[in-house]
Amino acid sequence: MINLYSKLKALEESKQFPTITAYNRIDGPGSSLDLREFQEAFWRLPDGVMPENEEEFARWSKGLPRTVGITIDTGCRVTARALEPGRIGIVSDDYGYHEEMAAGHVPFRKELWLLRILDIFGLSGVQMILHNLMPGIKSSGLGGSATATTAVCLMANKLAGARFTGEQIVAIASLIEQDIGISITGTQEQSNVIYGGVTDYVWFPWGMPGEGSSYGTSIRRTLLEEADYPELASRIRIYHSGRERASSDVNSVWRRRLSDAEGFDLHLKQLDTAHEFREGLRTKDWVRVCDSIRQYRLVRVKLCSDYMTSECWDIQGQCENYEAECFPLGAGGGGAVLICSASPERLNQLDQVLEAVYRRINFNLRFRGHEFDGIPDER
Repeated sequence: MINLYSKLKALEESKQFPTITAYNRIDGPGSSLDLREFQEAFWRLPDGVMPENEEEFARWSKGLPRTVGITIDTGCRVTARALEPGRIGIVSDDYGYHEEMAAGHVPFRKELWLLRILDIFGLSGVQMILHNLMPGIKSSGLGGSATATTAVCLMANKLAGARFTGEQIVAIASLIEQDIGISITGTQEQSNVIYGGVTDYVWFPWGMPGEGSSYGTSIRRTLLEEADYPELASRIRIYHSGRERASSDVNSVWRRRLSDAEGFDLHLKQLDTAHEFREGLRTKDWVRVCDSIRQYRLVRVKLCSDYMTSECWDIQGQCENYEAECFPLGAGGGGAVLICSASPERLNQLDQVLEAVYRRINFNLRFRGHEFDGIPDER
C-alpha cells in the first residue's frame, strides 16, 4: 500500500496542492456506439492494413463503431489532500458527498465508487476533494459522472507512479462506474478526459488485433485543430431544457433494442450517420454536420420515443424556424441540448428566442481533456 500522508503533508506546508482539472464533452452522432454492448455488437475485423491517409482511413473505418468527442471547459477539479495514514476519503460539497474509510476495506457498493478507485490504486493517507467547474450543471448529459470518475483515476494513477496507460485508465473508469451501478456508460467520456480536443474515436472493444490491449482501446484522429475552433464554436450552442431524468432509462431501452431485428437494423444505421458527422467536421462541411445530427436524432426517436422530452421538442420546433438542428446530449436525460446551425447569423437570431425561455450553458472548446497542477517533477 502507498502511504501518501507524509508526501502530501509536506506539499501542503509548501503551499502545493496536487490538482487535476478534467473537462466534459459534447457528443453527437455516434453517442451510444461507445457502450460496451454496442461496441461488441457492431465491431467487425476491418479489411487490410489501416491506412495512414486521412480520406482512406475514413473509408476503411466507416463500418466500425465510433464516437466524436468535442471537449468543452465545463467539468470538475480534483485536489489531493493529506489524510490520516491508513485512511482514504472523498469529499464533494456540490453533491453533498463525504465518505472516509480504512484503506483496503472499501466494500463494492454504489455510493463508494470513488473510494473504490483509491483502493484499486493501493493508496492510503489521501483525501480527494471534488469541485464542479460550473455550478448548476452537475447532471446535464455532458458526461459529468464519467469525467469525475476518470479525473480521480488519473490523479490516483499519478500519485501511484503512473503505471497505467491512458487506455487502461479509460477501461478502469468505465468498468468501475458501470459495474458498481453508477450509470450505463461506455468509453467516450473517459477517452475525452484522457485525450481531449475535437477527436474521432473508433472503438476496438477487444483491443488492437495481435497487440496486448483490451477494452478501452480506440484509434483516434484529430478532426479540427485549435485554429479551427472559432469556426465550429460559432455554429454550436448548448442549452439546458430545465428538465432532467435518469439517462440510464433511455440507455436501457436502446440496449434492449439490440436484441430485436428491427432495433438492431435501426442501430446499424447509426454507424453511417456517425461517419457522416465525423466527415462533416473534418471537412468543415457544416450542412453535412447538421444533416447527420438530424438523421441520428430521428433514428433515436424511433428506437425510444422518450428520448425527446416535451421541452426538447419545443427547442427543435424553434430550431426549424432558424435553420438549425437540436440533439439532446448523452441519452437525453441530463437536460443539456446541443444546437447546431450551418449559419452563425441564424444561430445568433435563434439565441434571442431560446434565451428568453431556457438557460444557455456558455463554454469554450478545449484542446486537452485534462490538466495537472501542483505536482512536483519526480525526476
